[in-house]
Amino acid sequence: MVLLYTGKGKGKTTAAIGLCIRALGWGKKVCMIQFLKSPEFESGEIKLLKKLM
Repeated sequence: MVLLYTGKGKGKTTAAIGLCIRALGWGKKVCMIQFLKSPEFESGEIKLLKKLM
């Protein structure tokens, strides 16, 4: 399954990470690819996931 979140508003990263967490909870394999405008940008969600690794 491939899901693509697009748009100008907020919530895309949060929605994608939420779905990934749910899938991982059910034992599914997950690959998340995120395209960022700037290498300096880091969302709060990404910071949390890095801490969990």
